Amino acid sequence: MFLLDDILLAPVKGVAWLGKKIDEVIKTEQGENRLMDTLLELQMRLELGEFSEEEYRRQEASLLERLEAIRKEEE
Repeated sequence: MFLLDDILLAPVKGVAWLGKKIDEVIKTEQGENRLMDTLLELQMRLELGEFSEEEYRRQEASLLERLEAIRKEEE
C-alpha cells in the first residue's frame, strides 16, 4: 500500500520540491539585490557629501561581508 502511495504521490512531491528550490533561489537573489541597491545608495550619499570617506568604507565593508556570506550560503 505504501509503495503505491509513493508512486502515485511522486509527481506531487517533485513539484513541491521544485517549488521549494525556486523559492530559495528567489530569496537569495532578493537578498543580493537589496545589498547591491544599498551599496549604490551608499556610493551616491558619499558623492553628495552626506558622510566621510571613513564612514563609507566602514559601511561598505559591512555590506560586502553580508553579500559574501549570502553567496557562500548559496554554494
